[in-house]
Amino acid sequence: MTTEHENWITTPVTADLLRGFLDLEPTARGLLPHRLPARARRQIPDDQLAVAEAQPSGVRLAFRTRAATIELDTLPTKRVYRGFPPPPDGVYDLLVDGRLTAQATVPEGDVRTITDMVTQSAELTEGSAGTARFTDLPAGDKDVEIWLPHNEITELISLRTDAPVEPAPDRGHRVWLHHGSSISHGSNAAHPTATWPALAAARGGVELVNLGFSGSALLDPFTARAIRDTPADLISLKIGINVVNTDAMRLRAFTPAVHGFLDTVREGHPTTPLLVVSPLLCPVQEDTPGPLAPDFDGGTLRFRATGDPADRAAGRLTLNVIRDELARIVAQRAAEDPNLHYLDGRRLYGEKEYAEHPLPDALHPDPAGHRRIGENFARLAYSDGAPFATKSS
Repeated sequence: MTTEHENWITTPVTADLLRGFLDLEPTARGLLPHRLPARARRQIPDDQLAVAEAQPSGVRLAFRTRAATIELDTLPTKRVYRGFPPPPDGVYDLLVDGRLTAQATVPEGDVRTITDMVTQSAELTEGSAGTARFTDLPAGDKDVEIWLPHNEITELISLRTDAPVEPAPDRGHRVWLHHGSSISHGSNAAHPTATWPALAAARGGVELVNLGFSGSALLDPFTARAIRDTPADLISLKIGINVVNTDAMRLRAFTPAVHGFLDTVREGHPTTPLLVVSPLLCPVQEDTPGPLAPDFDGGTLRFRATGDPADRAAGRLTLNVIRDELARIVAQRAAEDPNLHYLDGRRLYGEKEYAEHPLPDALHPDPAGHRRIGENFARLAYSDGAPFATKSS
């Protein structure tokens, strides 16, 4: 894996070189970043979340160096669906002083083949480690970040440079912890710094901890405890779409589950600005309950809601039902919690955005949609007078 270089310096990958993770697991070949702590992982009920939390969306190495050449050895786990072409290799984004400067991929790695879209059953084929290489970087001292692929489990093995590295200094940026579903995780984003939370964090000048879990934002108590126990200056919770598309709850269960989630978060963050975000526009689920089902008609994957709209009267959930209930819950609680705020997700992605950037699979935005959502969130959350505005604003 190593290229020839007479001045290689190997630096162990340790916690002080990483950001955006909640736990690090030593493995036989390296170090595996997790976005849920070990206690929470022991309570995960399915492979969907077990895979999602181990995909390092928002996790990055951060260090200062004069190096012009950097190599990072990793062991990716790639996810493919039986009967479909494999997706492109995950992208590693290298930033120099906050600017995207280089990108790389690691073609090698393990392969996890999903054999059933509904049950998410899978087969694992082991492969070899590989190297993400970055060359001809700008001369002189610089802050370097390497954002790991948001859609590939990535074991970190070795970091090599042609100059010494040291952990990036603390620049005093506020930490923003965001929890959400697959769109927050980065589904359909082109590369890790192009997910909408990464784009919004860059515009807001904050350090991102992304707890977006594809298919798994289901108000799980262990996720609430993880947020409670994680240091953060700002917290946002994007709630609702997975509850609908899994048909996991009725309104009677949803309301106390939201209250319980918020209660737990507030145990660790009693006065932290907390923004509850309702679902983005998703026409197939606005007024039709789940569960959501894959639809392969025409040879491309799309999703459709399979519930009966008439069942709303019996408490089955749709996106519009959830938006109304979240707005009511936040208004009720905000009377005693002035740092709790509500944002209708259609202000991030609504009719206008849908007309300009339709959902390619009827569920997830394309890269241009991610950019628009990130821009809208930064404007609505970080501008003067917004919930996450700096105190001096």
